[in-house]
Amino acid sequence: MNSQLLWVISLLAITVWLFASGRLRMDVVALLVIIAFVLSGTLTLQEATIGFSDPNVILIAALFVIGEGLVRTGVALQTGEWLMKIAGNSESKMIFWLMLTVAALGAFMSSTGVVAIFIPVVLSVAAKIGSSPARLMMPLSVAGLISGMMTLVATPPNLVVNSELQREGLEGFSFFAVTPVGITVLALGIGYMLLARYWLADSSAESPSSAAPRRRNFRDLIREYRLSGRARRLAIRTGSPLVGYRLDDLRLREKYGANVVGLERWRKFRRVMVTVTGETTFRSGDVLLIDMSAAEIDLRQFCSEQLLEPLILRGDYFSDRARDVGMAEAALVPDSELAGKSVRELGFRQRYGLSVIGIRRRNSLVEGTLADTVLEVGDILLVIGDWRRIQQLQQQKRDLLLLALPAEIDEAVPAHSQAPHALFSLSLMVAMMITDVIPGPIAAIIACLLMGKFRCIDMESAYKAIHWPGLILIAGMMPFALALQKTGGVALIVQGLMDIAGGRSPHIMLLCLFILCASIGLFISNTATAVLMAPIGVAAAQQMGVSPYPFTMIIAIAASAAFMTPVSSPVNTLVLGPGGYRFADFVKIGVPFTLVVMVVSVLLVPLLFPF
Repeated sequence: MNSQLLWVISLLAITVWLFASGRLRMDVVALLVIIAFVLSGTLTLQEATIGFSDPNVILIAALFVIGEGLVRTGVALQTGEWLMKIAGNSESKMIFWLMLTVAALGAFMSSTGVVAIFIPVVLSVAAKIGSSPARLMMPLSVAGLISGMMTLVATPPNLVVNSELQREGLEGFSFFAVTPVGITVLALGIGYMLLARYWLADSSAESPSSAAPRRRNFRDLIREYRLSGRARRLAIRTGSPLVGYRLDDLRLREKYGANVVGLERWRKFRRVMVTVTGETTFRSGDVLLIDMSAAEIDLRQFCSEQLLEPLILRGDYFSDRARDVGMAEAALVPDSELAGKSVRELGFRQRYGLSVIGIRRRNSLVEGTLADTVLEVGDILLVIGDWRRIQQLQQQKRDLLLLALPAEIDEAVPAHSQAPHALFSLSLMVAMMITDVIPGPIAAIIACLLMGKFRCIDMESAYKAIHWPGLILIAGMMPFALALQKTGGVALIVQGLMDIAGGRSPHIMLLCLFILCASIGLFISNTATAVLMAPIGVAAAQQMGVSPYPFTMIIAIAASAAFMTPVSSPVNTLVLGPGGYRFADFVKIGVPFTLVVMVVSVLLVPLLFPF
């Protein structure tokens, strides 16, 4: 073993340790890898940055945008509502249709995005049918991972493996090359989860999500967060000291305990709701919707000093304004940047355009001044504001996870008229990829531009939809494969595999590759696993004198079969909290199913891609 190879293996070990420990963000680690390779002279600058010029990185970015277009046009949300109708009150039907639907949607958009969309749906259905969320969240996660086996563009590992084949001068996989395996695994997965759900029944006792129904309405939220008597609707009269000042300058919350959560303003002969931020400047005639949480404040004195006129407010706590003012719960996700900071310190209203009017921590309400409450991971925030801003929280998956929306949203937010255009753009992209008329990345870019043309998504939302850390991770890990090849590392690993399985059936080599890939996936993401394993699969096939297609396909499947730990894939991490799961739950469910997938794949792949 030469010194250069020893250095690359040491760097790989350090990278895996950093991924597993979570001490640094994975995208930061990937960038540090690029720096280390260049400064050590292992790779040239062009070689170390080869990942940023890979066409599949562009394709992955475009798929994030297309997925966001499906969310913004209501396609995904309407799919969830349809799911609730056909499942009825049957848990078995729910599992069947949930897994089928998630796998179908995940075949064309980010599986992480699909699972995030369906978490509130699953919570709502669980409450409706009286089932434990723990028995539905795991099927959701499993289906999200299986969706990566449905099409070539379903998950980054597929594109990484395809890119490796093309880099070797070989023809890549077709759009539906992996689909027969995916359909088989999905059928087995549905049957398996219908049985395995009973192993998760005890987990619900620890699930904070199962304590109360999630498909609630305003009345339920008002009661649970004790909001009764706190709402005020006050008109700004001529000469009021509020006129002409920004909300942040007035400090109404500090002086009077008055939190302005909405603003009615005359525009074009009608009164409309205006999103309130710290920069909002008040005008004469504006009507303020105020949450007055401080009981000791004298409302008469407040109105007298600020020249405000109380107006009639029908219903309890703005429930009569449900078409204009929305409420919803959002939970802090693991590694959220909001944790450890107060609402005031974060500038929450300025950041999200929403006000925090309640905080639930470990099933108990947080008392005192909410603006100064330091947030913790697992906190559930009750926010109020414009429905559009609330729905935009679905884009903030790195910090907040929007939970089930109250029933009032069905009337407040109708189906978007651009949904047919979004479906047309998606269908056109798939058609172009299937017929191979133009390259996949170009087809995806055309679909993105069409969604922009049809106003399914705007440029700001498109750029926000792209998961940049994931792209950096892929681009930063690609040089590892080249470094291992240059220093003889791939040859060394392949030789080890050849010593074990080289003189035996190629089926044994497939088995070894699946086990090695699944083992690495216990500690690092499935995308990084595919980046490392793809060149090894190609080299092993060359050594054995067989086709590389079955070997690379088994690596793609094994990378998607990340069922065994909550850190193997973001999909698993997302359901960890809402399902109330422990690490052992993923091991208990994931290990047997991974073995099933391994056996099926080793038998089925050679039939589809002969040696």
